[in-house]
Amino acid sequence: MPDTMLLIQMFVLLVVIGGFAGVLAGLLGVGGGIVLVPAFFYAFQTLGYDGPQLMQMCLATSLATIIVTSVRSVMSHNRKGAVDWAILKTWAPGIAVGAVLGVLAAASLRSVTLQALFGVLGVVIGLYLGLGRAHWRLADAMPKGLTRALLSPAMGFLSVLMGIGGGSFGVPLMSLYNVPIHRAVATAAGFGVLIAVPSVAGFLFLQIAPGNRPPLTLGAVNLVAFGIVIAMTLITAPLGVRIAHAMDPKPLKRVFAVFLTLVALNMLRKAIWG
Repeated sequence: MPDTMLLIQMFVLLVVIGGFAGVLAGLLGVGGGIVLVPAFFYAFQTLGYDGPQLMQMCLATSLATIIVTSVRSVMSHNRKGAVDWAILKTWAPGIAVGAVLGVLAAASLRSVTLQALFGVLGVVIGLYLGLGRAHWRLADAMPKGLTRALLSPAMGFLSVLMGIGGGSFGVPLMSLYNVPIHRAVATAAGFGVLIAVPSVAGFLFLQIAPGNRPPLTLGAVNLVAFGIVIAMTLITAPLGVRIAHAMDPKPLKRVFAVFLTLVALNMLRKAIWG
């Protein structure tokens, strides 16, 4: 297929993907990565790039978009005084170390293994979104000492292996430790920056075989997908916010939880049975 036709097909697919991710982010406060990784996977696969490092490209490209969206989100939340900088500063070193370890692990794992990991962790997140309750608590304050030293790198590590920012793990974790939800969402955006910046820097040095990567791929980051998705999410996220203010998003969150669980189960199925 000529490169021009391929780019046109990629453009159409990615416009739809970016638009959908933006609406969901504005509507439900869900980080884009949890949607973008499986969407990139099916898009790249459909276009014929089903190589042994397909998942690495999906993770890297998703994390690249998270740099932009997380920085914007942190700045926006900070203007409203919602970011808990004390949590962010004390958790930052562990999260960044975990992110670097995540890149090293992702680079050495097979794509099918990363698919299976995404499937398992995606099901866990989907079940929490669908069944979790706001009043659930593990403690009245964020953990310190050894617990923080274990949880912070684990969050960075698992987030990179899923290609997601700080929201999917960070918001539930902070909620369980009695951080108000708006403060948790704002602070988790900062987690996203700490996860995405070092991991993308690492993924830029990962070499993908020329025949297995889409046009305009730098390291493992596809620049076409990155640019289109960022543009579309900037356009469609405000639409999602307007919809959220016009109706109760809780039932929609349950529907998304089912959708995410099914997507994750399908990714797991493909990893196991092909």
